[in-house]
Amino acid sequence: MEPLWYAPGMRGLLFLFLAAAVSGAEERNDIVYSRPGGQELTLDASIPAGPGPFAAVIVVHGGGWQRGTKRSYEKPLLPVLAEAGFAWFTINYRLAPQNRFPAAVEDVEAAVRWVKAHAKEYKVDVKRIALMGESAGGHLVAMAAVRQTKETRVAAVVDFYGPHDLYQREMNRGKVTENLNALLGIEKLDEAGQARLKEASPINFVRKGLPPFLFIHGTKDAAVPFEQSPLMCDRLKAAGNRCEVFPVEGAPHGIGGWEGRPEWTGYKAKMVEWLKATLR
Repeated sequence: MEPLWYAPGMRGLLFLFLAAAVSGAEERNDIVYSRPGGQELTLDASIPAGPGPFAAVIVVHGGGWQRGTKRSYEKPLLPVLAEAGFAWFTINYRLAPQNRFPAAVEDVEAAVRWVKAHAKEYKVDVKRIALMGESAGGHLVAMAAVRQTKETRVAAVVDFYGPHDLYQREMNRGKVTENLNALLGIEKLDEAGQARLKEASPINFVRKGLPPFLFIHGTKDAAVPFEQSPLMCDRLKAAGNRCEVFPVEGAPHGIGGWEGRPEWTGYKAKMVEWLKATLR
């Protein structure tokens, strides 16, 4: 039985606190990074000990574009990044259906600009910033990367089981799923609906000169079919970009469910190794 003072999520927050203490990182929470339409969007930050500047990772949570916060599904990633010596920033963004695509992508882009503008204060090397997202967050970081401008360009992308071809995903299912109805405001796979799905699919905007991608995806993912990651990687390579797919054999959707399973948590070492090599 948990003690009376225990609250849901407290174990995860305690783990993050202990990880920060071990790494010597300083954590700052609930910092406003953008105010679209007057709505305050916040992020949490972890700053490594030492003079820096450090490579940094901006983390974008999942939740079907409708749910989640900066401290929800991505919690297993944050202590790993801190212990590896990265600065990290985990963000809230505008959720559907109140905010349709591309609002959340614009928020990711705003976060990149904010981190670059505050790089000196947070000891960040602006040339070594990565985006990282899982599930819907994987879609958002991929979309931000393919839409990149000089101001929003990053040096790397780590994409956990993100859907990259929304058109193919929905056509294979033969219907518009509830989360994409919320994100895009479509109910049918008619001509207008199909056009909207293509408009929101990162795979359709791949071009030369994009940052390297690492795709991490469970091979038994029922929510986002595993094939979505190799399809996106193939398109990136065809355009002259670098990418790699790291399959997590037998794993379902969601890194939270991978915890406690050594055969599924090897992605952590791979993620750190890849980031260090890519951002060196």
